[in-house]
Amino acid sequence: MTLIRPNRRDLLRLAAIAPAFALPVAARAGLGGPIGPNPGHFHFTLGEARMTVLSDGFFSQPAAGLGVNAPEGEVAAFLEAHYLNPAENYAHTNHLLVELGDAKVLVDVGSGSRFLDTTGRLLANMEAAGIDPSSITHVFITHAHPDHIWGIRDDFDEALFPDAAYFIGETEHAYWTQDDLVNQVAPEEQQFVLGAVNSINVDGAEWNFVKDGDEIAPGISVMNSFGHTAGHMALRVESAGQQLIAVGDALTHGWLNFAHPEWYNDIDADPETTVASRRAILDMAASDGIALLGYHFPFPGAGHVVRDGDAYRFIPALWQFGG
Repeated sequence: MTLIRPNRRDLLRLAAIAPAFALPVAARAGLGGPIGPNPGHFHFTLGEARMTVLSDGFFSQPAAGLGVNAPEGEVAAFLEAHYLNPAENYAHTNHLLVELGDAKVLVDVGSGSRFLDTTGRLLANMEAAGIDPSSITHVFITHAHPDHIWGIRDDFDEALFPDAAYFIGETEHAYWTQDDLVNQVAPEEQQFVLGAVNSINVDGAEWNFVKDGDEIAPGISVMNSFGHTAGHMALRVESAGQQLIAVGDALTHGWLNFAHPEWYNDIDADPETTVASRRAILDMAASDGIALLGYHFPFPGAGHVVRDGDAYRFIPALWQFGG
């Protein structure tokens, strides 16, 4: 028989997986949504870079898809302990616009009108933030899932940002455009493949293929974060000694991925590589003080990482009002 001598971290873990009835119902209730809309953009600076987070909206998915390799019941207990719905995962969609030097780089293009009714708000939020879509000089696609690339075309089936240079990972592009992929995947994934191929082939977008470490504009480079998809990549910004990584879907949950980086989701194409990429980003961010922006983190999704024993915690950046 193994004797367990719990330390403080063990006690916190045990508290997180305690039965749901350990918390009063009122204590577990989340805050309700507003009657009217909240702002869908957020400005901040990183060194000399002007950064804007732009929302494309939100969507909900069954929470059963989270942490599918976790012991039974632990994900739901963790969510409840963090005042989150154990049945439904509410995800934001946070796009980063980086203005550094002459470059205006947009990370991903959202869902457009082709995915869900609660998404497709990127252009409206750009307008509210005073950003002219025609001013975008570079578009970088982290990966070709619907909420990241299906919004690439307008109502005339042409690229939304025709004057921008388009960038995507070489491996990601090769995966989605391989011959007859649609007939090699499961039936429930075929729509994803068709949507990715149609988006990549949009009129008006000439693709530049990038590899790990490539710079797409001065101070703005890309890095491998494979796993969620075959060629998923993140964007790295460096200015005046400060750094930020827009992680895309290498991390998708602002609590679970930090406390349990070893757990993966049902939509992660290569679970082992997903976990390895996540751990590498978390270790780098915690060691070097690099800020992160999570696409699906609570809006605006920017913050820092600190170690918590063998795991991590996300520290959201302080929302500051302009003068």
